[in-house]
Amino acid sequence: MKSFDLVVLGAGPGGYVAAIRAAQLGLNVACVDENQQLGGTCLRVGCIPSKALLQSSHLYHEAKENLEDHGIGIKKLEFDLNRMLSRKDEIVKTLTGGIKMLFQRSKVTPVIGRGKISGPGRVTVQLKSGEIEELSAPKILIATGSVPLILPGIDFDGDLIGDSTTALSYEDVPESLIVIGGGYIGLELGSVWSRLGATVTVLEGADRVLPGLDNEIGKIARRIFEKQELTFETEAWVESATVENGQCVVKCKDREPLTAARVLVCTGRVANTKEIGLETIEISADKRGQIVVDENFETAAKGVYAIGDCIGGAMLAHKASDEGVACVEKFVNGFGSIHYDTIPAIVYTTPEIASVGKTEEQLKDAGVEYRKGICPFGANGRARAMGDFDGRIKILAHAETDRILGVHAIGPQAGDLIAEAAVAMQFGASSEDLARCCHAHPTLSEVMHEAALAVSGRAIHT
Repeated sequence: MKSFDLVVLGAGPGGYVAAIRAAQLGLNVACVDENQQLGGTCLRVGCIPSKALLQSSHLYHEAKENLEDHGIGIKKLEFDLNRMLSRKDEIVKTLTGGIKMLFQRSKVTPVIGRGKISGPGRVTVQLKSGEIEELSAPKILIATGSVPLILPGIDFDGDLIGDSTTALSYEDVPESLIVIGGGYIGLELGSVWSRLGATVTVLEGADRVLPGLDNEIGKIARRIFEKQELTFETEAWVESATVENGQCVVKCKDREPLTAARVLVCTGRVANTKEIGLETIEISADKRGQIVVDENFETAAKGVYAIGDCIGGAMLAHKASDEGVACVEKFVNGFGSIHYDTIPAIVYTTPEIASVGKTEEQLKDAGVEYRKGICPFGANGRARAMGDFDGRIKILAHAETDRILGVHAIGPQAGDLIAEAAVAMQFGASSEDLARCCHAHPTLSEVMHEAALAVSGRAIHT
């Protein structure tokens, strides 16, 4: 039996970051993952490969639809799907290899196999060779991430009816695609295949797409995506999805059946905590597989901790990473923190959608009085020069204290622009603080500046 100070189950963005930080703090760490490629779902079949395909499809769409406006003509435009997919795979290979190098530098021991808690302070790993390796440690960190949720009635075959992993490797562009779920993943991957030529229909059970997003921003997003020829059906409750004679058939409550060449199921995710030995240490998980932890990320079992998708909250890679750092810092030196109110969320469509903090709906429901400042990208010189000016930034500030409560954006590079808002909120800044900061001209960041001025009715350019 090999002994360590800490054994981490899972080498995703929560697990591998926690392992490295723990090693930096002087612990002898092992990180267990069943995949040879480290990095978890996010790096292997999630965040990174989807962004690679989003970028490739975006460039193709730009060349096809928008370059003529810049005086650039292309006589024969075509795309090579195989090259797009291989480029995606090359990026994943490079980055997963990078984690392996980081482990070597930090002296984290990777253990490749299926890990399972076998008792207090013990982890059993079934190696790829079939052999069993026993690990012991006074502390165990569960960071096993999440898996797609497949609803009853959906005959998931991982091919014609598949999930996001399937949609990252289609061998050809489907003539038609039904996306079940109008959230982040569904819209991102739906956008990829729409740009490459598929007819895409998005089915969402809620009364609007991107439920949970600020409603005003969501409405703008839907309008823009419909201009991009995505079709949306809201309040569409899917009862079944089957393959009949090589064609996918989707039936919704009180609606006519829909047919398509492929179906992409994006109905959410559940914690990946089955068969990891929770019962051996008397820990239970809820129906979504999530584990209850205290303020130190410790479970009901002493010395066993959990982070990321395993404990609820937003299922975001950066949230898991920050929780991993906070967790190990807490049990090593007693310090470590994470501020959940300032964790940004981003949808990597074109245009990008980004948010941090409270939505208008949340503030109204809580009875919080607020002021609002808005600036459209159409008023920004840099956005106009780019030819990409659909959307706006909205800042919500407390009516009395002026403290920023939420920022919501849809527009070019919104995912990067939201970082300024997150930093401002982290330090308790007011809209006045943001308005008093000089923003370079001409830049997209001026939209944030103008929105901050607009909170107090002092906008210059709108």
